[in-house]
Amino acid sequence: MTDQMSNPLSLSKLESYFSEDYFHFDGVIHPPETSDRQSGAIWELLSLKPGCSVLELGCGYGRITNRLAKKGARVAGLDISPVLLKKAELDAAERGVHVEYVLGDMRSLPWRDRFDAAFLWYTTFGYFDDADNERVLCEAASSLRRGGRLLIDHINRFALPPHPTYWLVQRNDDLRFDVWSSDALTERRIGERFVVRNGSVRRMRFSFRQYGFMEYVRMLRNAGFQTVEAYGQDGGTFIADGPRLVVVACK
Repeated sequence: MTDQMSNPLSLSKLESYFSEDYFHFDGVIHPPETSDRQSGAIWELLSLKPGCSVLELGCGYGRITNRLAKKGARVAGLDISPVLLKKAELDAAERGVHVEYVLGDMRSLPWRDRFDAAFLWYTTFGYFDDADNERVLCEAASSLRRGGRLLIDHINRFALPPHPTYWLVQRNDDLRFDVWSSDALTERRIGERFVVRNGSVRRMRFSFRQYGFMEYVRMLRNAGFQTVEAYGQDGGTFIADGPRLVVVACK
């Protein structure tokens, strides 16, 4: 029997996880040079050009979305967190770019046949149960024009150790401590997070489904994509023990 943390996440839990605390510490994890490199990799993997229309699902505070807009793409971003979307809008204004930011659920998108490309970056896929995860892919496919490309960046599950792992992030006097493990029965990655900040301690739980490449191929073809390719971190060659699996599919 699996425990409660192995269950798919509700929207309310997602929103509470992607909060001001998430933004506060993510600047340490993703300094500007990292975000610059990743946005460049996305630009190449999706074969983007100035004027292309691009959608990011789970755009967060716009660290990638706004950079793509600066490169000349016409960008939209969707996220469940009003806190992070506000940060994204402020950053876009500071950079002098226009991005269409939308508060919403990636399982039900308001666009059809609109975008040249879409992407889910930094493990933004797998929050729900299998049926709803596949629904996300179908919605992404519906938002794309014929010939559109979808990119998914995720943890490579075969590179994860069998034992729990621990991750400490510090920003000034504030601490974030994560404990990660995997549930072999549900094939979900389970995280328990403790945040020490502003004189208080907050605890939250998070999980996401882990898929192998052939599972992606099946789901993406069922969603209407014709070709599916695998890459490694930032678009490099995929290797079995590499940290990331990047999937690019063409509609």
